[in-house]
Amino acid sequence: MFDHFNLLNFIISIAVLILALTIHEFSHAITADYLGDSTPRNQGRISLLPPDHLDPLGTVMIVISSLSGFGIGWGKPVMTNPNNFRNPRRDQGIVAVAGPISNILQAIVFAVILRSVLHMGITDSILTFLISGVFINLSLAFFNLIPLAPLDGSWIMTALLPYNLAGAYSRWMQAYGMLVFLGMIMLAPRLLSMIISPPVFYCARLLVPGF
Repeated sequence: MFDHFNLLNFIISIAVLILALTIHEFSHAITADYLGDSTPRNQGRISLLPPDHLDPLGTVMIVISSLSGFGIGWGKPVMTNPNNFRNPRRDQGIVAVAGPISNILQAIVFAVILRSVLHMGITDSILTFLISGVFINLSLAFFNLIPLAPLDGSWIMTALLPYNLAGAYSRWMQAYGMLVFLGMIMLAPRLLSMIISPPVFYCARLLVPGF
């Protein structure tokens, strides 16, 4: 793991991940607030300050995964009260998808900047920062779209499934979702990579041809 360790690249990866996660969680919070639930605002989550959004276990995962060369992690979940939404099931799904969408938009911004400066003789550090911005944000987006609790994908799936199936799915996720999720993270990281790598690289090639 450490044969080709590059401290600067590691720091860049951590910085990009923290930025990506902060905007991701902020997007959940501001979307819930817009849809009528003031819970995130009352808890101080309408914020772009990283300490307001970092989760201890997710932050540890950021460090460990960045050391392995494939940075991933998660932030502190944004708490909502569905009773405050006009259409709780639909609006909860909208709040959930706002996070991954924010990461896709960030990846697009990084890609546009990268394509604009690619032929300007930029430094390796700037190139690494921009490439990391594309890949890390796409990775976070597709990671969070996995339909396992506590990831956003589980809430999105609950909103999309027919009502009777959504109830059974939600109950199963509450009982076993976290166990399956942690088992995949700890015991089958290669499986996680196999799930998210194909869409990440496909989208990266679309955004920056030649990847």
